[in-house]
Amino acid sequence: MSTDAEILEQLEFAEELKLQGQSVEALRILEQLCIQEPENASIFEEIADNELHLEHFERALKAANHALELDSESYTAHYIIGFLESQKSEHNSAISHLQTANRLKPNNPEILRCLGWALFCNNQSVRGIVTLERALNLDNENPLILCDLGVTYLQSKNISKATNLFQKALELDPDNERAQECIKAATRVQEYLQKAAKKTVRKSVVKS
Repeated sequence: MSTDAEILEQLEFAEELKLQGQSVEALRILEQLCIQEPENASIFEEIADNELHLEHFERALKAANHALELDSESYTAHYIIGFLESQKSEHNSAISHLQTANRLKPNNPEILRCLGWALFCNNQSVRGIVTLERALNLDNENPLILCDLGVTYLQSKNISKATNLFQKALELDPDNERAQECIKAATRVQEYLQKAAKKTVRKSVVKS
């Protein structure tokens, strides 16, 4: 049986592996740990996070739910479940979990990013944008936040604001494919609105 110090050391090593993009190797360590410590919620949180990185969404959800059974105050588990529910467009459930995660871990830009996006997609546009702006204030060089916020402004037809956010994301990460696609989308919307405005002007002239 490992001591608490040894378990903590192994968890920290698994975290390092995850940050290096070695989630498969991290999971090997974590799966051994959960056999030794089946009641340790932190281990299942880390398993869920690594499965999420590998896009094994069902396995991530299962591990996060188990972590929540062990610790109802696990902000990581609430965040992961909320993120996955949002991906499935289950926005009410996503918002509930993400709001709980935000209560347990205030001012976390990633939690706020996901919460803001879920709110926006759930027809709460103003709250969604305000929440995403809070996330950006906390982490103003995060391309994910910049793109999500930009999309909300694009859908709200604030093209210049959206374009500025997408351009900043590209400055930070020139190879960011989402930012590149968003810039193209903003350009198409701008061109469409300009053509529509010209048609309106011509109709007005004809009527007069």
